[in-house]
Amino acid sequence: MPVSDDQRHASSPMAAAGRGYADVLALVTSAGPWSPAAFAGVDIAAKFNAHLTGCYIDPSLRSLRGIDDEPTVMALLMDARRIERDDYDSFAAFAHARGVRHVSWQSTDVAPAKTMRALGAWHDLIVLERDLADESSMLEVLGEALLACRVPCLLLPPHWDKPLNFSRMVVGWNGGIESIRAVHAALPLAVAADQVIVLKDGALALEKEDRQPSFDPTIYLRSHGVSVSEIPLYASPLNSGPELMRTARRLSADCLVMGAYGHARTRERVLGGATRHVLQHADIPVLMQH
Repeated sequence: MPVSDDQRHASSPMAAAGRGYADVLALVTSAGPWSPAAFAGVDIAAKFNAHLTGCYIDPSLRSLRGIDDEPTVMALLMDARRIERDDYDSFAAFAHARGVRHVSWQSTDVAPAKTMRALGAWHDLIVLERDLADESSMLEVLGEALLACRVPCLLLPPHWDKPLNFSRMVVGWNGGIESIRAVHAALPLAVAADQVIVLKDGALALEKEDRQPSFDPTIYLRSHGVSVSEIPLYASPLNSGPELMRTARRLSADCLVMGAYGHARTRERVLGGATRHVLQHADIPVLMQH
């Protein structure tokens, strides 16, 4: 059984009202000092009066992929961190000191993708570090996790040591279902932002409309009181990732919001080009949703 506070977060007025994020998961890679995802998860949970779950990912597990049903030899030889009261007490003290009221703690012995898929079933947002896995396996490990977990994920750049700031958010929009999910997932942060800029794929204006239900991100965000503007983004499929990042930097974005795309629906391990480029090169937090 996981360790958690005795007082449940259902008593939280913010959570009960359904505003913001009610349950935030932070994938912790270090407790001494606490890793960037722990700080970011704590700050987001405090902002929304959310329940926060910390989950430690042992180094021996961070390069495992979901198809690896058995732990590596190294993982078997190392002392795995089980759910312990001391782990919970340390994390809870850290979170309480930064304004989080409701805290729980989990540990895992499986790959990041399996961990995120399981814990994501009852969390609204997962906070993790892009360098959770080493550079050689990062795209495969995080790509599989992003495409499989079905939960919005806030990815922090490597060695992130800055306070989170969502004052100026940029949304990469191509009209896909993943884009819609990403905009919806980012709504709590967008409502609190000073400015949201939608970078709309310029080719969309040339496409013939069909009879599918339509979704306009600008109208949707404005209907929720968000200050939003729209800029067309003209880029070829091969250049969409670099152009998205260049424009986000030019606009001094604090956070990028985008759908996480996969090439093959039968294999949730193959990332689209724009997703791969952003994962590799983003120097600001990125909220992704598949």
